[in-house]
Amino acid sequence: MKIKSLGFIGGGRVTGIILEGLERKDKLPEKVAVSETNPEVLAKLKDRFPAIKTSAGDVKDPAAAMVFIALHPPAVSAALAGIKGHLKKDAVVVSLAPKISLTQLSAGLGGFDRIVRMIPNAPSVMNKGYNPLAFSPAFSGEEKKEIRKFFEVLGDCPEVDEEKLEAYAILTAMGPTYLWFQLEELKDLGISFGLTARETEKALAKMIKGTVKTLYEAKRTPVEVMDLIPLKPIGGDEEAIRNIYRTKLTGLYAKLKG
Repeated sequence: MKIKSLGFIGGGRVTGIILEGLERKDKLPEKVAVSETNPEVLAKLKDRFPAIKTSAGDVKDPAAAMVFIALHPPAVSAALAGIKGHLKKDAVVVSLAPKISLTQLSAGLGGFDRIVRMIPNAPSVMNKGYNPLAFSPAFSGEEKKEIRKFFEVLGDCPEVDEEKLEAYAILTAMGPTYLWFQLEELKDLGISFGLTARETEKALAKMIKGTVKTLYEAKRTPVEVMDLIPLKPIGGDEEAIRNIYRTKLTGLYAKLKG
């Protein structure tokens, strides 16, 4: 399956992430069309990717070989109604939204069932993403292999059970937001302590990689790993931080699954 054209319904952040990830590896098809109702968002995307074709809400051009529904869940239904009459029978529709199932997507497309759900991950912009996929039964094993190969330009893209996608939305799609502001704060502190920006960035990047490897691969319990460092400067606040995770993220997951 050769992906010769891409269409995007929605031109916001996730569309820009995917386009930049593909462009970075020189895998951006010549034909890319984006439909977006916000003129400022559309102009910004066109400025970044001059070769793409853009339209203010017209979904005919984005009805390409592979069509991304890059919208928040409440806006998906209207988008499906708009494109269902323009899809070719061998097209692939990729929904990037949590909450809306393959069955619901197919119903919104009038029975069209060549649908993939993907939970996008922002590091895809650097080809380091983790983007779980769930396929409808309409695809053959070979087709799924080719689609995954296309997406692997953006990073890892494991096939998972559809019912697990909302969990991945909480952990991987939103996960960077739980860490980035803390890393930026540590960077600022490092510079204030006399390190250069480059020294600080390198130290933090190495520390994070080693930290993850130690927690999950050191053959120690989490408690044993956390006991490797005796001094815990913000240890007194750990329970409050854990409680934020438990309450806010559990509540959001329940909303996505509801």
